[in-house]
Order: sequence, then C-alpha cells, then structure tokens
Amino acid sequence: MILNNLTPIKGSNKKGKRLGRGKGSGKGKTSTRGNKGAKSRSGNSMNLGFEGGQMPFHKRIPKFGFKNINKTKYKIFNLETLEDLINLGKVKRNLINNKGLIRIGLLKKTELFKILGRGELTHKIKIVAQKFSKTASLKIKKLGGNTIIGKNK
Repeated sequence: MILNNLTPIKGSNKKGKRLGRGKGSGKGKTSTRGNKGAKSRSGNSMNLGFEGGQMPFHKRIPKFGFKNINKTKYKIFNLETLEDLINLGKVKRNLINNKGLIRIGLLKKTELFKILGRGELTHKIKIVAQKFSKTASLKIKKLGGNTIIGKNK
C-alpha cells in the first residue's frame, strides 16, 4: 500500500451545497435562508431554547420546591468508623472531638459533624460532636461513655 495512491471509497465524499451562486443554481438570492428575520442575517447564533421571542419553555413551566440557603450541613461518622479509627490508633482512646478529626484530615475547620449508630463500639469513650442520633448516644452510654454536644471551635 502506497499512501499517495489512497483514495476515498466511491460515494463517501459528497460535494457541499453551493449557495448564493445565482438563480440558475436553485439556491441563489437568499441562499435557502428565507426572507428577513434574525436567521437570515450573518453572524446570527440564537441561544439554546430561544423560541422567537415567545416565553421559553423552561420559563413557562411551574417552579417548585425550596432550597434553604441557611441549612446546616453535617459530616457524618458512624460508630463503626470511629471504632476503626480507634483500632488503627489515629484518635485517642478516651476522647474524640473536632480537633482530633481535623488533625487526621477527616474534617475541615469549619465543618460540623454528627455521629450515627451503625456498627458497634467496644471502647468506653467520650465524644464531643455537634449532633448524635438516638441509637448512637444509647450505644455510647451503654458502654459507660459520654456524649457531649459541643460547638465547632
């Protein structure tokens, strides 16, 4: 095979429409754009969803729902996660708080966190968090631990 002898398959390459080449071509004068209007002008590019000045569909349909911009977001930790952290020696056995979780990179300074009750704890522990689920606080207290609701400092 020689590269300079390659040709496309017959019928694969078509010539484009030759617009604006006089009446005889059948595509002269307005070049298939019609008479007047924004679409007949050069440089026109309409926005996606533009409906010729009519109220666009995305503005006509009813809006619903509400997004609370003041909602507090909590990072979630389950008891099984805390148990793993204790077993790996990443947090102290007697205390888990913001500073400890920030130190190991699981929390940012401004983030709040909540403890959920999935999994089991085997250590008596004191936890300072912004929120606790009922099951989590029951499991912690059952072992003789403490749950303290604290602020983010």
